[in-house]
Amino acid sequence: MPIVIDKDIPAYKILTDERIFVMDSGRAFTQDIRPIEIAILNLMPTKETTETQFMRLLSNSPLQVNITLIRTSSYTPAHTGKEHLERFYKNFGEVKARKFDGMIITGAPVENMEFEDVAYWDELKEIFDWTKTNVTSTLFICWGALAALYYFHGVKKHPLKKKCFGVFAHTRVDYDEPDPLMRGISEKFHMPHSRHSVVYTGDIKKVKSLKLLAYSGEAGAGRIRSTDGRQVFVIGHMEYDKEVLKAEYERDRAKGLEIDPPEHYFANRAKTKINMKWSSTANLFYMNWLNYYVYQVTPYDL
Repeated sequence: MPIVIDKDIPAYKILTDERIFVMDSGRAFTQDIRPIEIAILNLMPTKETTETQFMRLLSNSPLQVNITLIRTSSYTPAHTGKEHLERFYKNFGEVKARKFDGMIITGAPVENMEFEDVAYWDELKEIFDWTKTNVTSTLFICWGALAALYYFHGVKKHPLKKKCFGVFAHTRVDYDEPDPLMRGISEKFHMPHSRHSVVYTGDIKKVKSLKLLAYSGEAGAGRIRSTDGRQVFVIGHMEYDKEVLKAEYERDRAKGLEIDPPEHYFANRAKTKINMKWSSTANLFYMNWLNYYVYQVTPYDL
């Protein structure tokens, strides 16, 4: 089944060209089916790119998924056109009366700041609290995960001397009862990271309301969920396209910043070939989340 998005949003043509099944809202309206309602709070500056990345992963499911894009009211991004924001995004105030089966809260390029110093922190706290009553399961990504771990569970982020930048191997944490989120995922898998902070596995294990699902010896805690399954935290970026880390590396070099090449990412010394080794795991993880923590537990009548 497809994801349902506006036919005029840039992601529609990109995904259609990739032979991914998407459906415009007009056609979906004629289908007699209860679709899954997913909200995406997009905090990234490159909103159009980020939209497409998450829509690509959410489309790999037998479920029909309706997407609602949300942005903060207290901060206006400078890298996305006003017309795009007004046409395809809703402010939080426009959706706070609604309920959603699932929600994704993305990362944001503010991790060197204290959480309380972020311009939209008060609004984000309101959204965090709202997810507890209006969303069946929320998926927090990178900085969004760090912020939610801090706000809900008191887990602090720790600054790194050197940016965690590359594609790192992770080890699945096995329990007596296999976690549905990790079903079908290998004991060792890879995930991209691009951040200046880390959460320690030891800090996660101290919190009874959290369950560590995967960790990396190089990158720290990787995947975590709350014990009730309503909150899922991904510290890396499974949604990243193949070229994203290369583009970040070249962008920072062009600015004259000191940055090493992304680790375990390039397949040759010339840095022209990329070893993309996370896409299958990413697709499986998102399918598991949609199936086991959204679809299987959400009420038919929201």
